[in-house]
Amino acid sequence: MSLSRFIAPLSCNSSTSDSSMVASTVKKNMNTTTALCLEDTKERIKNMFNKVELSISSYDTAFVAMIPSSTSPHTPFFPQCLNWLLDNQLVDGSWGLPDRHPLLMNDALLSTLASILALKQWGIGEDKLNKGLHFIESNFTSINDDKQHRPIGFDILFPSLVEYAQTLGINLPIRATSLEAMIQKRDRELQRGSESNSEGWRAYLAYVSEGMLKSPDMNTIMKYQRKNGSLFNSPATTAAAFHHLKNADCLSYLQSVLQKFGNAVPTVYPLDIYARLYMIDSLERLGINHHFKEEIRSVLDETYRFWLQGDETIFLDPTTCAMAFRMLRLNGYEVSSDPFYRYSEEKFPHSLKGYLKDASAVLELYRASQVIIHPEESVLVKQSSWTRNLLKQDSSDYHLYADKLHIYVDNEVNDVLKFPHHANLERVLNRRSVDHYNVDETRILKTSYRSWNLANKEILKLAVEDFNLCQSIHGKELKQLSRWVVENKLDKLEFARQKLAYCYFSSAATSFSPELSDARISWAKNGVLTTVVDDFFDVGSSEEEQLNLIQLVEKWDVDVSTVYCSEAVKIIFSAVRSTICEIGENSVERQGRNVKDNVIKIWLDLMRSMYTEAEWLRTKATPTMDDYMQNAYVSFALGPIVLPALYLVGPKLSDDAAVNQELNHLYKTMSICGRLLNDIQGFKRESEEGKLNAVSLHTIHSNGAVTYEDAVDKMKGVIEDKRRELLRLVLKEKGSLVPRDCKDLFWKMMKVLNLFYIKDDGFTSNEMHSTVNAVLKDPIILDELLVDSKSNTLSQKH
Repeated sequence: MSLSRFIAPLSCNSSTSDSSMVASTVKKNMNTTTALCLEDTKERIKNMFNKVELSISSYDTAFVAMIPSSTSPHTPFFPQCLNWLLDNQLVDGSWGLPDRHPLLMNDALLSTLASILALKQWGIGEDKLNKGLHFIESNFTSINDDKQHRPIGFDILFPSLVEYAQTLGINLPIRATSLEAMIQKRDRELQRGSESNSEGWRAYLAYVSEGMLKSPDMNTIMKYQRKNGSLFNSPATTAAAFHHLKNADCLSYLQSVLQKFGNAVPTVYPLDIYARLYMIDSLERLGINHHFKEEIRSVLDETYRFWLQGDETIFLDPTTCAMAFRMLRLNGYEVSSDPFYRYSEEKFPHSLKGYLKDASAVLELYRASQVIIHPEESVLVKQSSWTRNLLKQDSSDYHLYADKLHIYVDNEVNDVLKFPHHANLERVLNRRSVDHYNVDETRILKTSYRSWNLANKEILKLAVEDFNLCQSIHGKELKQLSRWVVENKLDKLEFARQKLAYCYFSSAATSFSPELSDARISWAKNGVLTTVVDDFFDVGSSEEEQLNLIQLVEKWDVDVSTVYCSEAVKIIFSAVRSTICEIGENSVERQGRNVKDNVIKIWLDLMRSMYTEAEWLRTKATPTMDDYMQNAYVSFALGPIVLPALYLVGPKLSDDAAVNQELNHLYKTMSICGRLLNDIQGFKRESEEGKLNAVSLHTIHSNGAVTYEDAVDKMKGVIEDKRRELLRLVLKEKGSLVPRDCKDLFWKMMKVLNLFYIKDDGFTSNEMHSTVNAVLKDPIILDELLVDSKSNTLSQKH
């Protein structure tokens, strides 16, 4: 029984076009100007790998500006920072990011107040100071607006800075009752934290220590100093520490940041490893990473070196650690999951991000837990469970703190919970990621910041153009395939399900690049044919017809006018033979040889296994579980779909015994997963038809000791184990003889299987319809995405 048994049919229109010319024709017809623009866009994105851009932070720059000179307490140590504040007040009187999001008013209030304090401390810029005070007065009510995003530490920092302003003689336009309420709220938070006495609380208090009026315990704070001299990579925190202790390493850090950024500082530095990894992740999620293979490999090689060196930039931050682990492992680097013991369910709350209930950190830890490849990785199994439970809780505190606005975090959480890594088809993910991409993404720590590397219009533009180009090719290929179905009279077989659209979708949604046209066509045609042959052996033929079809494939060169015992056999054999010959011809260019004989053997194995199943049904035999599975993983019919496509994706594959052994292992592991997924879903229907499968056989051979539920649970356990084994085989570099591009096809089919057989997530036939159309039919309009992004921003304002 093939994988398409449980997928509702989807019709597609026939048309005339030549498949061998599809990709080249589309590319030739591309507008020359558009092509040149795309090359310019790719070049600009490539340059982004060389430098991580960070926006300047008025808040942090103000704290650096407040440091007194070592020679005179009446002059600033870094006058250039003070000058920057004087030159960079916004038109409305505030300091902070220009064009700020409407939900970041508290951030603007905090940055403005810090900037006012710096000016007042050195007695300059009175006019600018007064404009800033007017801005605070005009927007102070946002402090009590629950919809506003609160920067980290805001409830401690803002009232503390207000108190400091009073000591400097600044007449803040804040009513005494409002000030008292803020102070009481701050003191309650300080009291709760003090009572918790957790390491997470102490780290948090150290992180916001620049807002402490009373001299904090600097010895406690300095234990968080990093090798680069900073505290938490935060210029503001480091500036406060240097102010108190005159620590030489703190000064060295601040000077290095100013040397890089000029007269001001960002709110976090360095961010290079995280930003570059996030950029690669975005390119992969948007489906355009294939344009930047060299740049991505360079970044991953560097990240791997840092990983082996135990670099604190990776391992002190759970978000960066989780992202580095996931991306390195998925790209074939050998990395251990041991670092996650420090972020276990028991230990994570005692880290800074754990105390802050950082949703983005939990999200990345969950993503990392999905790439288990070793049986002994219990740390990842547990991590998957507790992070998923946190993300599933709609009212979870982990949605209160995040480095992005809630709407975008919620989108990511919903997406990762609905579509786990093993059920996420690339082109479906690409489409969702493009639709949800935020070109003006603003991150929030103690203050907001932006990075060109994390989000920008250039990346979205390339993603849209690339998606639409591939989609135009896919549309033409699907129409050509529709004509192929008619020309081969496959639509005349009344017993056969018509599954072309879904068969092609499963190919285009996983191998979408223009140069993979031959592989897509092979995958889709063989998907259609395996469905037809499955129905032929299942309901559409006699034993004589079954044997006749097998004998025809065995003989191969036959007289087409005399050897068929029925029209159905003639139609099926003719279509199979022409398709195999086409694959053989196409393989010559890539493999240097015709692989027709290999593909014939694959088809014979399938037909013989299907005949065995039909014979079991005719004789009412009850095979052993081992006999059933040995036959059933072949009869599941993935062989003719995946294996011939291996010869058409590019790399050369020899017929060496070791290569064949590795391929057989990959094929069998993938097929067992698919067969068991199918049997769990089809148990009820097949039982009513008098057919046996893995679930029913398991209960029968237990003599009643195993219930249906027990059998299903066992099958699910086997599926999980085999899925992890398959991923390990695909990612294995050392000792592997099969090229990664070829091994990837097995994992791509695994994703297809898990998506098509997914349960309890509302992925109904109607939703499948819209998903197929989104990938194959509906183009993306860039201007509409940009308008929608602005609309989302404005809608959140109200």
